[in-house]
Amino acid sequence: MRGDPVRAKILNMKILPNCDPALLARLDVPEGHKALGLITTDIDDVSYAALDEATKKADVQVAYARSMYAGSANASTKYAGEFIGILSGPDPSDVKSGLDAMVEYIENESCFYSANDDDSVVYFNQTISRTGSYLSKIAEVPEGTAMAYLIAPPLEALYAMDFALKGAEVELRVFYGPPTETNFAGGLLTGEQAACRAACIAFAEAVEFAAAHPEALTVQR
Repeated sequence: MRGDPVRAKILNMKILPNCDPALLARLDVPEGHKALGLITTDIDDVSYAALDEATKKADVQVAYARSMYAGSANASTKYAGEFIGILSGPDPSDVKSGLDAMVEYIENESCFYSANDDDSVVYFNQTISRTGSYLSKIAEVPEGTAMAYLIAPPLEALYAMDFALKGAEVELRVFYGPPTETNFAGGLLTGEQAACRAACIAFAEAVEFAAAHPEALTVQR
């Protein structure tokens, strides 16, 4: 049903307590980071936000993060899913704390939502009150910046992004043009926390309108 949460599933997690130096060099991890935490899930954007959360809750950095092509419905194997993320830290306990933060965030704090009654259109409109090191680097903003993380199917995302930008005092810092690896689109917007929340609401309303009226050319204002 419209508005129902669509939550990510964690597929696999592993810790490398003392990773081989050759692999650490390939991943370009910070000096002194010897432990890695690996995670795969079936939804990517929730997981990217969860990586950022981990950098706020533990002494970790994001060493690697990628989406799988075409999305989880087309995953190549049982545990590949739609996303792989790698955290690095000085020791295994730091990495475990980072993974624990990701699990908490994915299971309880962040999700996609259904835009229509049969759940065939979904969107992501997460207000992040303060960014960690990961999303701050991507958006080229200071850590602690408020952000609206907005993702939807290609047409719906572009349509709704216009409403988000015009409906709040926010700035488009990163644009994910269609198609992304998972055939969605969206962006990262920054501003005051209240403005980011307003942008998220405007985005959701516009995505739901577009999903409910695919034949309508008139603009919802």
